Amino acid sequence: MNTEDIKTSGKISVAIMTRNEEATIEQAVRGVLPYADETLVIDGHSSDRTREIAESLGAKVYLDGGRGKGDGTRKAGEVAEGDVLVYIDADLSHDPADIPAMVAPILAGEADLVVGSRWMGGSDELFGDMGKFIRSTGSSVITLSINYRWHVKLTDSQNGFRAISTKVARAITLEEDIFTIEQEMIMKCLKAGFRVTEVPAHEYQRAAGDSQIVVWKVAHKYVWCLIKNLVK
Repeated sequence: MNTEDIKTSGKISVAIMTRNEEATIEQAVRGVLPYADETLVIDGHSSDRTREIAESLGAKVYLDGGRGKGDGTRKAGEVAEGDVLVYIDADLSHDPADIPAMVAPILAGEADLVVGSRWMGGSDELFGDMGKFIRSTGSSVITLSINYRWHVKLTDSQNGFRAISTKVARAITLEEDIFTIEQEMIMKCLKAGFRVTEVPAHEYQRAAGDSQIVVWKVAHKYVWCLIKNLVK
């Protein structure tokens, strides 16, 4: 499949990625409703009332396969009925008002994947302690490697807030089960000749709970994902 095969109209599916987000899921669903023709909640087997609340608000709720966020990302690509699929987290760190700017390049036929860049839009989550410093430094190294490999000028390879043509999402074969799927998606789109761009998107501090990424436990997985996709 090449870029000429991707014909996009205007229906937008928004997939809210969740796991034990009952404190914020109502606000997250209500926030995306003005911008979504279809609201999906892809749940990582929450043990709280996340799914119940989402269903009461009219969202279509699906369970992932229990292997992590990457697994849920693939699930969203399988079930979405829209022409463009937007991924957004349920912790209110992303602003749904950025969705129109994110989907616009795809609807205009100018891009196939659009990432919300925190380096362009600012972040309340990437700085402030050693763990966040390691995350931001690692993200920069990975993004720089992608830029040199495919001669692009991206700034953020890790933000999960992004929009992709649903046809493209189904055309690439994603294998990562955890958050590494973010960088894998970009690399496989570039490898297949699809167009990847960015728009500014501010990342806010989580409204509840803590990040599910424990940097030191998964750093090697980010490195391995990068290496194997750079050389394939």
